[in-house]
Amino acid sequence: MVGTVAELRRHPVKSMLGEQVSAAEVTERGLAGDRRWAVVDRETGKIASAKTPRLWRALLTCRATAGLEGPVIVGPDGDLMDSDELTKLLGRPVRLASTPPPGASLDRSKPDQVLDRGLDAEVDADVVHFGSAAPAGTFFDFAPIHLITTSTLRSIAALSPRTTVEVERYRPNLVVDTAEPGFPEHAWVGGNLRIGDQVVLRIIASTPRCAIPTLGHGELARDAYALRVLAEHNRVPALPGRGPEPCAGVYAQVVAPGLVRPGDQVAVA
Repeated sequence: MVGTVAELRRHPVKSMLGEQVSAAEVTERGLAGDRRWAVVDRETGKIASAKTPRLWRALLTCRATAGLEGPVIVGPDGDLMDSDELTKLLGRPVRLASTPPPGASLDRSKPDQVLDRGLDAEVDADVVHFGSAAPAGTFFDFAPIHLITTSTLRSIAALSPRTTVEVERYRPNLVVDTAEPGFPEHAWVGGNLRIGDQVVLRIIASTPRCAIPTLGHGELARDAYALRVLAEHNRVPALPGRGPEPCAGVYAQVVAPGLVRPGDQVAVA
């Protein structure tokens, strides 16, 4: 056994604050209700993502929960938000979508340049196309499950002047409580994890971090060290064709679906 499930989290609308849940059905499409909707820029057709802070960081002032008929979005003032209200908040014409438009993509600002030049600077960006390792028709950047360990969170905190780091900044689905030092989940890449009695995950890659962890998340203030620590202390090869990048957590695909709850044991399968 490598640990236990400490928390389960989902983010019904991409790049918005999410919700902690007491149990979750896990299928090939990830946790039920996770990244189920996204905001689309009506002018460009691109998915709005706080990975481009200059344009979209205000998304992280909104919190989304999964309702029976769609997402329930609460804005920074506590008011319910629809597409018109989001357009006012973001300063660009947007709409909510439940499926990606044809050829869907988003811009991912170079995180090192964001750190160096600031949130409002125009920086270089990579174009991210959906579907690399996720089922078609989903809004996952790469894979349907993102997992991080408490060891990684403790390691980042220990290396930060703040001596703390909030899990919300890294937007995982599963937080696994582990006692190993350092960043142990990188060693799981290429293997399987069994969670509880049913779920099996295939760990396929370390998770390269963008600028999002540094941004304000609701009441959480900006924290550049949430990325700077990784840039200085945990650069590892993550995705094919790219060099070492600041990483925290791992991406996974679902081999065997099932129900997951906090307290479930996590073991190498």
